[in-house]
Amino acid sequence: MHAIRIHETGGPDVLQYDEIETPHPDAGQVRVKLHAIGVNFIDTYHRTGLYKLPLPAILGREGAGVVDAVGDGVSDVRVGERVAFVLDAPSYAEYAIVPAQRVVRVPDAVSFEDAAAVILQGLTAHYLCLSTYALKPNEWCLIHAAAGGAGQLTVQIAKIAGAKVIGTCSTEEKARVARAAGCDEVIIYSQTDFVPAVKRITDGKGVAVVYDSVGKDTWEGSLNCLAPRGMLVLWGNASGAVPPIDPLTLMSKGSLYLTRPTLGHYIATREEYDWRANDLFQWLAQGKLRVRIDKTFALKDAADAHRYLESRAAMGKLLLRP
Repeated sequence: MHAIRIHETGGPDVLQYDEIETPHPDAGQVRVKLHAIGVNFIDTYHRTGLYKLPLPAILGREGAGVVDAVGDGVSDVRVGERVAFVLDAPSYAEYAIVPAQRVVRVPDAVSFEDAAAVILQGLTAHYLCLSTYALKPNEWCLIHAAAGGAGQLTVQIAKIAGAKVIGTCSTEEKARVARAAGCDEVIIYSQTDFVPAVKRITDGKGVAVVYDSVGKDTWEGSLNCLAPRGMLVLWGNASGAVPPIDPLTLMSKGSLYLTRPTLGHYIATREEYDWRANDLFQWLAQGKLRVRIDKTFALKDAADAHRYLESRAAMGKLLLRP
C-alpha cells in the first residue's frame, strides 16, 4: 500500500509518499480500507517534532472507510461495515489497522467525507462545549478561529447547547463563514483588538469561557476577556506554545480557571466515545450540524495540504483522498 511517512522532522517537504507492505490485522484488530482522511494541526505538530513520534512514522489521526479484514476474536465488527476512527491508528495511508473496540459505525446517511471531516474536530468540539466547560443557555462564550474547520463545529455545538457565541477571525471573508456557522457576534482581530470588543459586547462583564486553539498570540488576551471565575480552555497552539504562567495571575484576574484538555481523555471509555460520536452523526443526519470541506487533496499531495493548512487560508476541513 501507499502511505505518507516522515523519516525526519521538519517542514512539509519531509512528507514522503512511500510504498510499504499492506498490514494485516492481529487478534482484536480490524483493517479499514480508507475512503477519506482528515488533516489536522496535530499532524503538523508530529511532522515538525513538537509532538514526538518514533521514526519512520505514518502521519494522520482520523479516517473513515470500510472494514475489509478482521483479526481473530473480533465478533462485533464485520467485513463491509462503514466505520470511522480517531487517535488509535495512523491514517495517511490506503489502509489502517485499528483496535476493533475503537472504531465507530458510520450511518448510511453520513458520507465518508463528512465522517472523516467531523470525527476528530467534531468530537473535540463536543467535549469542549459539553464537558470541559458545559455551556449553559444564554451564556456568552468566545471561540477563536471561528471560521476554521474545528471552529465552525465548536460554534455550531455551542449554539446547540444554547450559548451566545462571539467568534474571532482574521478577514471579512472568514467573518461571513463564522456568521454562517452561527456566531452571534464576530470580531475581525486584524482590524479590532478583541479584548475591548468582547467587553463591549458583554456590557463589561466578560465571557464565561474562552475556547482558544491559537495559543501564543491570543492566550493573554483570552484571559483578559473572562468574567470572574471564568475558564480559559486552551486546546491548541496554532501560533505556538504559550509561555509558563504564574498561578497568582489567575487569582489577580478574577479567580480564573485554566485547563489544557486533550481528546483522548474524553473518549477513553466505549460509552463516552459512542455518546459523542452518535451525537455527531445524528446531528449531521438531521441537518443540525454542517461540515464545510474546504479542499480535498490526493494522498500523495499531503505536503500541499500541510502548506495550505499552515497558511491559515483554510475556511473549513481539509481531507486527503487515498
